[in-house]
Amino acid sequence: DDLKGMKVRGPTRQITKMLGYVGATPVGMPLPQIPDALSKGTIDGCVIPWEVVPSVKVHELTKFHSEFENSGGALYTTTFVMSMNKAKYNSLAPDLKKIIDNNSGMATSAWLGKTQQGNDPLGRKAAEDRKNQIYQITAADAQEFKRKARLVEVEWVQDMDKRGHDGKKLLETARALIDKHGKAAAAPAKKA
Repeated sequence: DDLKGMKVRGPTRQITKMLGYVGATPVGMPLPQIPDALSKGTIDGCVIPWEVVPSVKVHELTKFHSEFENSGGALYTTTFVMSMNKAKYNSLAPDLKKIIDNNSGMATSAWLGKTQQGNDPLGRKAAEDRKNQIYQITAADAQEFKRKARLVEVEWVQDMDKRGHDGKKLLETARALIDKHGKAAAAPAKKA
C-alpha cells in the first residue's frame, strides 16, 4: 500500500508491469537517467540492485531504501546476456576467436554473477555511511509482493505459449535454476 501513487522506475518491461501490479505508478527508463529523474522528482524511487547504487548516486539522492529480508527471497531475478554477431565472430582471426572463447561460457557467466553479487555489500555500505534509513521487508510482506506480481508470470507464460513455446515449462525451469543457484550463492563458503 505504501507504493500507491509513487512513481517508481523499473529496469525491464516485466518488472515495470510488476510495479504496477503491486500499486506503484511504473516508469520505464534506462539506468543512466535515474539520477536526473530522482533529482527533478520525475520518479519517487527506483528498483536497482545494491551494486549499482553508488554508480548512479542513489545513496546521495535518497534517504530511504528497502530490501527483502534474506528469508523473503528477492523482488525479482534478471538475466544479462553478452552476445556477438555470428558473422563478425566468424570473420575474426583464430587467435582472436580463442580469446573470446576462453572468456565465454558457464565459467565466465558464474564469475560475472559472483562479481556483481559481491559488489552488493559495497553499495549497501554507501547508503549506511550516509546514515540513510534501510527498511527490511519481512518475509511475510515479501510473499504479498510475490502474490500480486504473479500476474506478470501468468501473462509471460501466455505470451510464450502464443509464440510456440511451453511457457509453463520455461517458468518451472527458471524457478528451479533460481532456487538451485540462489541456495548455492547463499550457502556459507567452506574452508579447505
